[in-house]
Parts: sequence; C-alpha cells; structure tokens
Amino acid sequence: MELKTILEALYRNRSQAHLANDPLSFCHRYQDPPDQEVAGLVASSFAYGNVKIIKKNLAVIFEVMGPSPRRFVERFDPEEGSRLFAGFKHRFNDARDLCALLFACRIMIEEGGSIEKWLLRFYTPADEDLTGALSGFSEAVKNLDLSPVFGPGGVPADSYFPFFFPSPASGSACKRLCMYLRWMVRPADGIDLGIWQGISPAQLVIPVDAHIQRICRFLGFTSRKQADWRMAREITRALRELDPADPVKYDFSICHLGISEGCDGKDRLKCAACPIGDICSAGPT
Repeated sequence: MELKTILEALYRNRSQAHLANDPLSFCHRYQDPPDQEVAGLVASSFAYGNVKIIKKNLAVIFEVMGPSPRRFVERFDPEEGSRLFAGFKHRFNDARDLCALLFACRIMIEEGGSIEKWLLRFYTPADEDLTGALSGFSEAVKNLDLSPVFGPGGVPADSYFPFFFPSPASGSACKRLCMYLRWMVRPADGIDLGIWQGISPAQLVIPVDAHIQRICRFLGFTSRKQADWRMAREITRALRELDPADPVKYDFSICHLGISEGCDGKDRLKCAACPIGDICSAGPT
C-alpha cells in the first residue's frame, strides 16, 4: 500500500534533531522509568504554545527539580514549592498551577505507587480506546484534595490548573494527555519510551495539535474541521487501518513535518521536497 509505505519511510527518518525540538526530549534526560514517568507528565502538561518557549520554561522547572523528578515530587512541599517556583509563568499557567500539578503527582504516587497504577483504576482493557480511562483519570485528578496548595476553598476560579486535565467527556481533543500516554505506552523506539506495560498501544488516541489537524486533513484521515475528541478518534481509526496494534506510530513523524520542517501547506517549494508530497492533497500537482 503506497500510503503505508510512505508513512513507514517517514517513521524511519525520524531524527534526534526532531527529538531535541520536542518536549519529550526532557524525559530522555533521565534513565529510570519512575523519573521519566513524572518528567513526562510535567513536560506534556506545559506542551502548548511556541516550542522555544515551552523548552525554555521546562528547562527552568527541571533545573529546580534536580536529578530525580520522582524523588522531588515524593518530597514535594507546596509551601517550599511556592518559593522555589516564585515568578514562574507559562502563558496562563503560573507557579501555583505548577505546584498543584506536582502535589497531584505526589498524591497519585502515594496512593497508587506510580502514576500509571493510579491511572489504571480507570482503564478497561476491552475498550476500543482510552476514552473512558482519560475521562475517569482527568475528573479524579481534578477532585484531589489540593488544599495544601490552594487553601480550603478548593481550586479557585482564577486558577488554570484544570487546563492540565481536560476530558473527552467535554469534547476536548486532550492533546497533551494523549501525547503523554503515547510517550509512556508506545514501544521504546528511540523516541517514545515504552515504560508503561499495563495499557495496550492499540488503544492510544492520536494527540491532535494544529500540525496533526492540518496534515491529517491533507492526507484524508479526517474531514472534520474542529480539533476535538471526535477528530482525534477519526484520525486514529484511519491510522488503525494501517497498523491495528500501534495506530499512533506515525504521530511524531507527521507532527514534526510541521514543528521541525515548517510544513504549512502553502509553501510550494517545501511541498515539492516533502516526503509525503505524493499522497498529500496540498502537495505539488
């Protein structure tokens, strides 16, 4: 099949330069899976906006967290955290939201032993995908007792902590959570980590950002215009036809056509040299 052949070639041509230009690169700083698991949730949570700013702000966070993110969150004290991260800002998330995220990680590890085991409480192996697991996980995290961070009144209205945990139940594409799960669940291949064994890669849903939305429309994987959960599932089902066991295998490669290679579907010179130009509706005619 021409489509699968071209996407397989695109997958093989992923590079460490692409990885260096991706928030996932922060997980590769650590060798121990418990550190990678925590680093992944933090890195993916702030993976929105300009990639240079994302990397800059993540570098600040991980510098403070030190050599072991897992050990840092196990010992995390919100009062101390407010001093350590004073002045932190990433678009509309601030130091208070970051401290709440780190404290939530601490609670999940204390209650479940790991973030994976805590999430698995909401997972059903027989489900087509992770719609139910993500919905349950997000709602449960938002219902944690975060009063040591926010005070007895709960998460205040002006906090953007809930932004870290969108839910398919609300129609959100849940891009950052789907990306985190891809990093953790897909088999280790030099890019993704494959450190979670309790979830099947066949159930992953593609993280839909602006690049995936645009390029997958060009490839005919979706006809929808809104980047929502329905689009994410539609694209994933199309990819599942190519690889039922690993449908989000091509996500990183496709996404970096935009992030690292500058694909916007408008530059004809780039289209002419694009590795998927022959199958892309925006490609050279």
